[in-house]
Amino acid sequence: MKKKRKHLKSEEDKGVKTTSKDRLHKRNRHRNRYDFDSLVKAYDKLAPYVKKNKYGDDSIDFADPKAVLSLNTALLYSYYNISFWDIPKGYLCPPIPGRADYIHHIADLLALINYGTIPQGPKFSCLDIGVGANCIYPIIGNNEYRWSFIGVDTDDVALESAQKIVSSNANLKKDVELRLQANPHDILLNILKPKEEVDLVVCNPPFHGSLEEAIDATTRKLKNLNLNNDSKPVLNFGGKNNELWCKGGELKFVNDMIIQSKKISSSCLWFSALISKHNNVKKVNASLKNAEAEEVVMLPMGQGNKTSRVIAWTFHNKEEQNNWAKRRWK
Repeated sequence: MKKKRKHLKSEEDKGVKTTSKDRLHKRNRHRNRYDFDSLVKAYDKLAPYVKKNKYGDDSIDFADPKAVLSLNTALLYSYYNISFWDIPKGYLCPPIPGRADYIHHIADLLALINYGTIPQGPKFSCLDIGVGANCIYPIIGNNEYRWSFIGVDTDDVALESAQKIVSSNANLKKDVELRLQANPHDILLNILKPKEEVDLVVCNPPFHGSLEEAIDATTRKLKNLNLNNDSKPVLNFGGKNNELWCKGGELKFVNDMIIQSKKISSSCLWFSALISKHNNVKKVNASLKNAEAEEVVMLPMGQGNKTSRVIAWTFHNKEEQNNWAKRRWK
C-alpha cells in the first residue's frame, strides 16, 4: 500500500507576499508588533531592558539573555494566563512565537480527523518530549486548547523548575504531569504506563551535533544582529548541552524517535517533531518510509528570516484515526 504524504501549505507556499509577522500562524497571538507598554504593565521588570532601536521603535537587545528572559516572562504573563514563570540560569529560554506556531499548526492537523474542529479540553492528552525547565509547550497548549500534558525530561533540575512553574499556576496544576526519563537513550520508551494512551507527541529535538556547532550557530546569529563578536559568544536563549546538542544532532535524534515510535504505535495517534534543518527533511522522510508510517504530514512554519517545519506521522489508517477521535475526544 502506498503511504500517503501531505504538505500543508503556508501563505508563503501559495505565493502570497508576507511580512515577517505574517508568516506566523493566523491564530498566533504574536503576529503584531510587541506592545511594550502593555508588556511592562504585565511584568515591570522588563522596563529597564526596553530601549529605542535604530528605527525609533521600542525594542530590547535580543543578544542579552536577561532581556530575552524578561520579555518571555512578560509575554507569558500577558497572553497565557501565567502568574509565575522562571528558569534556572543557563537553561533554554524558548522563543515563544515559534513554540506557539508549532501548537497551532499541529492543532489544525488534528482538526482534519475531527470534522474540522480542533479537539479541546483535558481529555486530549499530549506528550512533550524534552519539556525542559521552561515547560513552554504545556503552558501554550493548555491555555490555547485546554489540552492536558505529560512532560518528560532526562534532567532533574529541568523537571524541578518545570514542576515549580506547574505548581505555581492554578490552571496548570490539574492538567500537567511531569515524568523523569531515567534512560537518556530512550526517547519514547518506558514513559507511558501500561494501557496508557496519548493523542499527540510534540518534541523540540536538540538541533546541533556538538557544543562547538551550537557556539558557531550563536556566533552567526550575533553577526546577523550586527554585534561585536570579539568576546566569547553568549547563548542569548541559553540552553544546557542536552537541550542544544546531542551526538548526531537532530537527524539522529528524530531517527531514533521514529524507530521507538513504531514500538508504541498503538499507544499514540500522532507523533511529531520540529525539523530545523531543511537538509534533514529528505532523510527523515526516508526513515518514516522504512518504518512504514501510514501517513506523514509536513507543516511549514516561518518567522522573520527563519524557516522551519514540523513533521508529523501516524501508524493509524484513516478509519483507525476516525475511530480514535470518536472514542477519546467526544
